[in-house]
This record gives sequence, C-alpha cells and structure tokens, in this order.
Amino acid sequence: MTRRQIPQVSSRKEPQQTRSTELVAAILQAAVQVLAREGASRFTTARVAEKAGVSVGSVYQYFPNKAAILFRLQSDEWEQTTQMLRAILRDTGRPPLDRLRELVHAFIRSECEEAGMRVALSDAAPLYRDAPEAKAVKTSSEKLYLDFIREVLPDAVPRTRTLATRLITQTLSAVGKDFSESPRTPAEIRAYADAMADMFSAYLKGLMS
Repeated sequence: MTRRQIPQVSSRKEPQQTRSTELVAAILQAAVQVLAREGASRFTTARVAEKAGVSVGSVYQYFPNKAAILFRLQSDEWEQTTQMLRAILRDTGRPPLDRLRELVHAFIRSECEEAGMRVALSDAAPLYRDAPEAKAVKTSSEKLYLDFIREVLPDAVPRTRTLATRLITQTLSAVGKDFSESPRTPAEIRAYADAMADMFSAYLKGLMS
C-alpha cells in the first residue's frame, strides 16, 4: 500500500528584515484576495504571485507550495480566534457559565462576520489538515477548552470531561459554520447564540448534579 504523502506546510523561512516582512504581508494579502475570488479549487501559487505583483520564485522563498500559503492563512485565523476565546475562558473572576455564554456569542458573531473566508479555508482544509503543524494547532485549542471544562466539572471523571469538551467544540464548529453560510441580522445572531448557550449550560448543569 502506498503511503499518502503529508504536505509540507511550514514556511521555508521567517522574514528578518522590513522589506522581506512587507513581501510576506503582500503575498498573504494577495492570497486572501485570490482565495475569495477563485475559491480553493482554483487557488494556485502562480495566481497569488501575479496578484501580489511578485515572481513565483519570490513566493517560493517563503512558502514551499500552495498548501503552506493556505495553512498560514488558516493558522493566522485560528490564532486570532484562539486569543479571543482564551481571554474569555480564562477570566476566572466571572462565573464559568457566564463566560461560556459570552464565548458562544463571540464565536457565532465571528463566524458570521468572516463567513466567506472561513468557508473557502474549510474547502481548502484537505490540503493541510493531516500535516503535523495543523494537528498541533488543533491540540492546543482542544486543551484550552478541556481546561475550562475541568474548571466547570472538577469532580467528573476524565472521560466525561473529554466527551463534554468534544461535544461543545464540535457543535460550535459544525453548527456555527452551517448558520453562518446564510446572511444573518444582529438580532438573529443574538437569538441563535443565546439558544446554543442555553443548550450547553443545561447540558453542563446536568453533569454537575
């Protein structure tokens, strides 16, 4: 059986000077525009280079292939989202379920605000999702939620905490993506997020008893 090759998605090198930093920024900005216009199926390094106004060789100095460019866009988005969620979940001066409600609202609102790019990146995920770098990012995010669930359910067995973590994160991801694929008003977003937060809170309260 032929072993499926795992793509290289790490950048070749990190920019060290202002000029190279600006070049990478221009490449990534062009990549966002190409992905939004062409979609994942027609996304190519050549199109990114053309949009950025640089040679393909200049792109390859920093990104070995299109999967690396797409993963950089996705990892930047993941990092931004993770920072937002971390700030909410680790605000231990507030009750846990209040933080969970705020997290749900922030997540759903973010999904709706950036729906087009998120859908395109989701379509591109098969290019990089099996790479070790992608799995490491996912593991880090899961630990953030698991730490929060451990706080909410200190007396639960590890298997219960793991199940609760996966149920909440997978539901947020799948349902949030589906909900955001259609244009939503602020009122619709608030109502939907409240309903989802109520559902999660009821589930966790049941596990507390």
